[in-house]
Amino acid sequence: MDKLKTFLSNNRRPKIVVLTGAGISAESGIKTFRETGGLWENYKIEDVATPEGFYANPELVYAFYNERRKQAKACEPNRGHHALVELESMFDGDFTLITQNVDDLHEKAGTKNLIHMHGELFKTRCVECSAVYTWHDDLFAEHKCINCKGQMRPHIVWFNEMPIAMDDILLTLNQCDLFISIGTSGSVYPAAGFYQMAAAKGAHTIELNIQKTGHAFDTVIEATAVEAVDKLLSLIRSVYVN
Repeated sequence: MDKLKTFLSNNRRPKIVVLTGAGISAESGIKTFRETGGLWENYKIEDVATPEGFYANPELVYAFYNERRKQAKACEPNRGHHALVELESMFDGDFTLITQNVDDLHEKAGTKNLIHMHGELFKTRCVECSAVYTWHDDLFAEHKCINCKGQMRPHIVWFNEMPIAMDDILLTLNQCDLFISIGTSGSVYPAAGFYQMAAAKGAHTIELNIQKTGHAFDTVIEATAVEAVDKLLSLIRSVYVN
């Protein structure tokens, strides 16, 4: 923590990039993506989280995400989400939050500069023209694209698909001074390599996680996502807020 305090003292206006994973949403009741045995909510991941699974059985995939949408509607942001909003307000214009989560808890809390690299549960996308629509209700095969009448699918990045806004993400990482990883295992690429990209440009890197991932972060706070964000925000306040 001393190294972090020194960095903060010497960098009064750092450009901050935050990466959040399942750990921060789990404390609001959103179940994590990966379950023991390659299952998610008792479904095989390849059946509900791949393009092949969708085209083989779209009804199953629609039903699966309809249920995920209902569950997410009942969840509210936790202290960790709200603490990140406070952090953004402290560094307005120099803060970007990249999330691997598909829920809308960061939006509900009030985060403004936000990138959903794995898509959004409350949006749908046309498989033909790629038009994206906000969608809070159940989605079925009979729902067609307003633009071209094409088939609609969940606006989710599935396995074997390219994450969203990678050009913007890479540009942001190249410019950041402080990179903070929260509640993610750091095992899935490309997100797993973000801290290395930031570090290569000279950024101070921080990991906030319930257990250490073993990656070479400059600073590690080992706690639940909410507790770790609280600790980090308290430290930042002590340095910047006089």
